Amino acid sequence: MDTLDKLKEEMEKDVSLPLRSANLVFGEGSAKADVLFIGEAPGANEDQQGRPFVGRAGKLLDTLIEEIGWKRETVYITNIVKRRPPQNRDPLPKEIEAYKPYLERQIEIIDPKIIVPLGRFAMAYFIDDGKISRDHGNIFYWRDRLVMPVYHPAAILRRRSLMDDMKEAFHKLPKLVKEHSSLLNKKKTLQGEE
Repeated sequence: MDTLDKLKEEMEKDVSLPLRSANLVFGEGSAKADVLFIGEAPGANEDQQGRPFVGRAGKLLDTLIEEIGWKRETVYITNIVKRRPPQNRDPLPKEIEAYKPYLERQIEIIDPKIIVPLGRFAMAYFIDDGKISRDHGNIFYWRDRLVMPVYHPAAILRRRSLMDDMKEAFHKLPKLVKEHSSLLNKKKTLQGEE
């Protein structure tokens, strides 16, 4: 049986992974988290500290989590690509593909009720034709899991006018955790009727 520690150790040894000149930023939080937050890739602060979302965007994410009565330690936070691309560029498709098996196993181990992709790149991993400005705060289904994409916290720092929308989406999370089973059952029932 996989554990997060074993998976991290395996990633550290995997010389086939791209971006190996940067530090591995595996993720952190509860291995039994109901909610999994996923960004696109680490930035400079994350690369230095080896932890996800520790810069200004991370501080905002912490605040949003705390405003709904949770603590950072009770959720899990990671990225699709686990090492920083040079000059903070967007991850390349081949880099996303290389890290994909590890993210998939991370999701299996944590087994979250809800996945919250942070920003358009993370959302695209789960929703092919997604558009963050349209789909922010909406519920989607991905492999019998609930997915609720939200703006990336860095986007909120650039456009403060989006803050109310962001807070509104975060305030949905506790209710979604409680209603998780009934929402999935409702989806299965609807699929059975098709």
